[in-house]
Amino acid sequence: MDRQKLIERRDELRDRLGAIRRDLGGGLDRDLEEQAQQLENQETLMEIARVAEAELADIERRLAGEEE
Repeated sequence: MDRQKLIERRDELRDRLGAIRRDLGGGLDRDLEEQAQQLENQETLMEIARVAEAELADIERRLAGEEE
């Protein structure tokens, strides 16, 4: 992947992680059934965030390596 594509992907991942953090930062609904669904969704979002953070770290390492 060329440098410009790495930068675009990095920015996309940063935006996605920001949206996930905002979603995770919201409180739980008062309804218990809704809370159960929200907790399941949070688990999914946390896994998506974990994968995105790993990819972001890899891209940032690659970009830093190009600067040397």
